[in-house]
Amino acid sequence: MELTIRWSSKEIPIKYADDDTVATLKRKIQEETRVQPKRQKIMGLKAKGGKMAGDDTPLRDLVIKPGAKLMMLGTPEEETAQLDAQAEIAPHIQDDFDIAEDTLQALDVKDNPEFQERLRKRIRNAKIKTINPPRPGKKVVVLDIDYTIFDLNSTAEHPHELARPHLHEFLTAVYPHYDIVIWSATSMKWIEIKMRELGVSTHSGYKLAAFMDNTAMVTVHTAQRGVFDCKPLPVLWGRFPEYTPDNTIMFDDLRRNYVFNPQNGLVIRPYRKAHINRTLDKELLYLKIYLLKIAHLDSLAGLQHKKWERYIAEDLRLTRDTQ
Repeated sequence: MELTIRWSSKEIPIKYADDDTVATLKRKIQEETRVQPKRQKIMGLKAKGGKMAGDDTPLRDLVIKPGAKLMMLGTPEEETAQLDAQAEIAPHIQDDFDIAEDTLQALDVKDNPEFQERLRKRIRNAKIKTINPPRPGKKVVVLDIDYTIFDLNSTAEHPHELARPHLHEFLTAVYPHYDIVIWSATSMKWIEIKMRELGVSTHSGYKLAAFMDNTAMVTVHTAQRGVFDCKPLPVLWGRFPEYTPDNTIMFDDLRRNYVFNPQNGLVIRPYRKAHINRTLDKELLYLKIYLLKIAHLDSLAGLQHKKWERYIAEDLRLTRDTQ
C-alpha cells in the first residue's frame, strides 16, 4: 500500500505493508527526508477507537486509507545542527519545566555583566524576519507558538485543527491597536511553515510585523534553576526602537521566558488536548477583551498582567452571561 507525505512543499510517496508500525513508517520517511523519527511531527495519525497512535502501533490499526496524504513537520538533522551552531545554543528541547513567580522575581539577570554581553550579542546577530514595518503609535503583542496559539502534541488531520480557538478573531480584533510579532523557540523555517499552515501569515484581517526564532534567545545559568533558555525582549527593543517596555506585552505559556522582563510578560494558560478543548478553550477570547481595554493607556509598564482577569472581571461576567 502507499500513502503520501506532504513535507516542505514536497509530496513524497511512501510504500508500506499492513503489518508495518508507526516506527517503521518513520524510518522510511527518514530515508526520504533525512528527518530523524524523533523530529517528525506527522498530522493525521489516528488510531481506531480514538486512541493515541504510538510508535509501536501497527499501521493497520490507524484510521488512514491507502493513498492518503499526511502532512509532516520536521527539520533534517544537518539543518538543525547548522541552526544550533549559528545560534550558539543547545538544541531546543520541548518540555514542561517552568519556574515559580517568586523564583522569577528573585533571579537577578538584568544587571549581570555576563548576561548583558550575551544579550548584546543576540541583538547584533539574531535572525529577525521583518514582514511589515512597525506602525507609528501602535503597541506590540509578542506571541509564542507552541501551547500558546498551537497545540504541539495532539494529533489532527490538518494543522487548523490544532490552532487555539478564536485565534483569528483575537488577532483581527487587536491588530488596529497592536503590531503582532511571533517568537518561537524553533527555527525560522518552521515558524514560517506553521504560520502559513495555520493561515496566520496569509489572513486578510491582520498583518504580522516580524518573526523571531531561537537565534534571538539567550541561555541563562542560575544557581537556583540551572541552565535554561529565555526570550529577552531587549532583543526586540534593540532592533526596533519603536517598541519599548512601555508599549510591549508578551504571551507565553512558560514563565521562565520572561526572566529578563517579567513585567512585560503575561503567562497564558497552555493549550493542549485540542481534540477535547477546541470547543471549550476561550483564553484568546478573554485576552482580546484585556488587550482592547489597555490599548488606550499611554504606558503598559505599570500593569500587573497576572491580574488581567481581575482587571476585566465585569467584562468577563457579561461575556459569560451571553454565551
